[in-house]
Amino acid sequence: MEASQLLRQGGCTDVAARSAWLVPESSPEGGAWTARRGTSLGGTAGIRPQIMNGPLHPRPLVALLDGRDCTVEMPILKDLATVAFCDAQSTQEIHEKVLNEAVGAMMYHTITLTREDLEKFKALRVIVRIGSGYDNVDIKAAGELGIAVCNIPSAAVEETADSTICHILNLYRRNTWLYQALREGTRVQSVEQIREVASGAARIRGETLGLIGFGRTGQAVAVRAKAFGFSVIFYDPYLQDGIERSLGVQRVYTLQDLLYQSDCVSLHCNLNEHNHHLINDFTIKQPLRTRQTPRPAAIHCPLPRGSLLQTPMRQGAFLVNAARGGLVDEKALAQALKEGRIRGAALDVHESEPFRQGPLKDAPNLICTPHTAWYSEQASLEMREAAATEIRRAITGEPSAALAASDPDTRQASWAWLREDFLQPWKGSSLEASR
Repeated sequence: MEASQLLRQGGCTDVAARSAWLVPESSPEGGAWTARRGTSLGGTAGIRPQIMNGPLHPRPLVALLDGRDCTVEMPILKDLATVAFCDAQSTQEIHEKVLNEAVGAMMYHTITLTREDLEKFKALRVIVRIGSGYDNVDIKAAGELGIAVCNIPSAAVEETADSTICHILNLYRRNTWLYQALREGTRVQSVEQIREVASGAARIRGETLGLIGFGRTGQAVAVRAKAFGFSVIFYDPYLQDGIERSLGVQRVYTLQDLLYQSDCVSLHCNLNEHNHHLINDFTIKQPLRTRQTPRPAAIHCPLPRGSLLQTPMRQGAFLVNAARGGLVDEKALAQALKEGRIRGAALDVHESEPFRQGPLKDAPNLICTPHTAWYSEQASLEMREAAATEIRRAITGEPSAALAASDPDTRQASWAWLREDFLQPWKGSSLEASR
């Protein structure tokens, strides 16, 4: 049976590359919407026609690219659009009708859309990422093709913050490893045996937690961490001054200062081409101070690009990443864990997903979870409702509530100087020795 017949009859089945169609009931009048010049889409030279809907126009087609369940989205969109689900992991698995006719797309983090992929969509006007991150979409290419990209910036803030704190507590109190020891039959009877099996457990009060990125999730983590006795510092070059006073935390103005002061570093920033492998072999292997070395006075002004950068991650520090896998060079992290330069790490996100261990296979003192820090039934429901609402806004001509930023060049000055090539002129100099 042809897909067009399925659409007319309201059928629901897998078509070609695992695509299925769910057909709503009516076709009321509606408005139109498209990307506009001057938005944060990074340019719209390839701007496409508006989304036309109403009784005189075909019903717009909206596709869920990498999922099968549309039961939440359908009630929100059924009076305006036809909704298809594709359950695809690449554009090669997406039905031709979606590529040719879909004006809206919703997607999770399990599919990636490059420029080449985006060019396959002939009618696409808007993509909504069901989640906060959008590094799996080529934002610049989308803007040039006239495709708006939206995210759900408030997605799963509570869940991600809770999961981050769980990871931090696990690293400090070693509950995961203690449980494993008991499962393996380790007998813990004497005080000496307790000391041995719980070696590495540390007191939290008085430790410094450094947050890289201080948006919704970073702030939620800070509030929770303070309740456990952490001193909280953060680095975020895009926030205005003042937020630190309202939350009772300390702001540092250079990333190297945060790394230098923190006993535990937690990542809460988006991924872009300038902060890829923010935690890397070069950063970790700088001459390190020990946990007993006094902290320096905080640096209260950013260093200019090209100046000497002290980026020593504190020896014996913990690392937590529930943001984006590409922020951490996993090969460098594995080596640092084996050498004891990083005391322990907890990762919910990974460079390659689904997680296949790779260089982290034999790394000690490591906790890994499968990109689930965001999940709860409530969070999933809220994200899906918000994504469908954004699609509805696009179809009815309302302004988007969450256009994704698409000009990574504006971020370069704040992140790029961590790369080793910016430090090369200082190698062997007196400034290098001053560290």
